[in-house]
Amino acid sequence: MAASAPTRHGTGFPIEGRCGYYVEKKKRFCRMVVAAGKRFCGEHAGAAEEENARKRILCPLDPKHTVYEDQLAKHLKKCNSREKPKPDFFIQDINAGLKDETEISEQLVPISSLSEEQLENLIKKLRKASEGLNSTLKDQIMSHPALHDALHDPKNGDSATKHLKQQASILGNIEKLKLLGPRRCFVEFGAGKGKLSHWVDIALKDAEEVHFILVEKVTTRFKVDGKHRKKNSVFERLQIDIQHLCLNKIPLLSKEKLPVVGIGKHLCGVATGVIGDIMWAKNISGP
Repeated sequence: MAASAPTRHGTGFPIEGRCGYYVEKKKRFCRMVVAAGKRFCGEHAGAAEEENARKRILCPLDPKHTVYEDQLAKHLKKCNSREKPKPDFFIQDINAGLKDETEISEQLVPISSLSEEQLENLIKKLRKASEGLNSTLKDQIMSHPALHDALHDPKNGDSATKHLKQQASILGNIEKLKLLGPRRCFVEFGAGKGKLSHWVDIALKDAEEVHFILVEKVTTRFKVDGKHRKKNSVFERLQIDIQHLCLNKIPLLSKEKLPVVGIGKHLCGVATGVIGDIMWAKNISGP
């Protein structure tokens, strides 16, 4: 697993100044920056002979990363996954929906546990309940000139092309709805790296008074919103689950009183429904 024989993997040598540990799952070397004179990053230091004397263990706050056992106490005080003071816009379960008082959690079962007969009965009930509803959705696949050059970059792989087409279509639909303009705040839900807000900002060029709030519940690496330094655009990132997010208490929104446009690309069906409720509530009590 170590990088002692990099040519065996057919990937060349690790980038200078980066970790020399070969990540088999990703078929490439680790890209983390290493300390001066070191061959491996802190996460993979156990692979180096000089580090074998120190034991690394899983972080009890987040098992996705490791820490030296003898530095655990120090690490817990600064770990990004530690419990932090809740901001004013955090209201526990504000978007969780009303709980049915008659609902007994012990009676809830996963669909996968239902028998074939029970599943058929459930499907019949759902079809009956949806009779008369206009459930036919028309595809609105569009594009936007802001992504023209990126879409035609020959260096793009299939994955990059897919995401760019999706982002271009979202921008095209936002513009069609006449929501792409100055003096407003775009709230990107499930922002991830912030690529969608990035392209919205590119499309708006030098539009005045444009604010972006990027909502993401987990810590994200390689964020692109930190690269924007335009005087007319303001980017703010909130690490919070949308289940607990109260838009009306976000300082930027309450201060600037700008119209709010909700956007998103990485949301599941349930989260999309929640976002609809959040935006509806915002329109009732705010701009």
